[in-house]
Amino acid sequence: MARMYKMARPAPKRRKRSGAEVREEGLAAARRLLLDGGPGAVTLANVGEAIGMSHANVLHHFGSAAGLQSALMGSMIQDLTGALDNVVDLLKTDDAAPRTIADHVFDAFDKGGAGPLAAWIVLSGDVGRLEPIREAVGALVTAIVGQSKDAAARERVRAAVLMVAVSAFGDAVIGPYLRDMLGQKDDAMRDLVTRFLPLFLSPGFLGPAED
Repeated sequence: MARMYKMARPAPKRRKRSGAEVREEGLAAARRLLLDGGPGAVTLANVGEAIGMSHANVLHHFGSAAGLQSALMGSMIQDLTGALDNVVDLLKTDDAAPRTIADHVFDAFDKGGAGPLAAWIVLSGDVGRLEPIREAVGALVTAIVGQSKDAAARERVRAAVLMVAVSAFGDAVIGPYLRDMLGQKDDAMRDLVTRFLPLFLSPGFLGPAED
């Protein structure tokens, strides 16, 4: 009896993507790789595999591995400044409870990946890339100062923003490990910042530094 053979299905055609689409998909894949595997995972080959393109095609759209990493840094810094701008908008429309401020800043460093990104930039020595954040941080200070009435508010608010940002950065980079060692819950650092932030914003809380 003659054997019956199934006709082989034709291989699906690869979807044609514009250069802009390839860059967008490539940067999204690179961000996932950074968050999952650290800076060493952000390679042209890994990005190509993630988006179904060859190493050569990814190279064509980003120019080099350094070009890919540079584009990723620029994209993530833009997201971080956008998150800080969002906090500023909240402060302009309502009192924005301390927990709201803490959550937005912590989410930017954690879920948005700005924590690992900042560590990567600092370790690479290319700290000039952090310059775009300056304007966003300044706007955040100005927005919080706008809710205070005393002359010393700006200095206290700068200290408060420093406390929140450094806490969020540290929590994103090493927080999970330290919390596990100390038996603390996932949002323990956010809780601490929420409790301390109102103190920083209270008149008279920060006196002159002692020599």
